[in-house]
Amino acid sequence: MAHKEIGFAERLQTAASAKRIQLEKLRSMTQAGKTQSTKRQAERAAAEEVRQIRRAERESTKRAAAERRNAERAAEKTRQAHAVADEKERKDAERLAQAEAEAVLKSNQKAARDAKYAARKRRQK
Repeated sequence: MAHKEIGFAERLQTAASAKRIQLEKLRSMTQAGKTQSTKRQAERAAAEEVRQIRRAERESTKRAAAERRNAERAAEKTRQAHAVADEKERKDAERLAQAEAEAVLKSNQKAARDAKYAARKRRQK
């Protein structure tokens, strides 16, 4: 077999074809990378949307719980205010009844004193 010498033109052609093959390989990799990148971006966007929905749900749940607690507190304050007012009214009625009882007792005592005094005056005459 004879040894064949590779000429300059053939070497240039081989180098150019190798560069072309590498460029095509690189382009195909970047196209695949772009599709994967857009896929990853879409997945990230979907995950962010899900996070925002969950965050909004948590906030609305917290807000509803806070409103419920505030309503319960207001109802409890109203109930306590009514209880205090009822207790005050009961005590006032009790005090009034006691004052009336004392007034009746005093008037009875005065009537008894007056009757004794009148009887003594009659006996003296």
